[in-house]
Amino acid sequence: MTDVQFDKQDQLEKIQAGLMEGETLFAVYDGKGVGTGFIGLTDRRVIIQDNSFVGGKSALTSLPYKRIQSVSYVADKSIFGKFATSSTVAIQVGVSTYEVEFRGDAKARHAHDVILHYVIHG
Repeated sequence: MTDVQFDKQDQLEKIQAGLMEGETLFAVYDGKGVGTGFIGLTDRRVIIQDNSFVGGKSALTSLPYKRIQSVSYVADKSIFGKFATSSTVAIQVGVSTYEVEFRGDAKARHAHDVILHYVIHG
């Protein structure tokens, strides 16, 4: 079995509790900023906890790879015209775009690369 990369044990357990039979979990990364609680990456889908609902409610949203239209590694342009490192990934599904700000560039890159692999290769 693959070692799962994760930031927080409770987030890992929430994702593990909702996995489908035979689904492989790769990583669960804590999000920072407003809205996103965390993101989970499996061999079938991206799972995002969205904490932006009114009244303190949150949703666990599944984004099947076959429905994802694009994934972006978002970078801010520096004052010198060079791209700075990024820790944000944007995922487009239909008319919705889900942005996740990560705690570290390596985690953002890993998430981007996993999503891109499954979007391209199914």
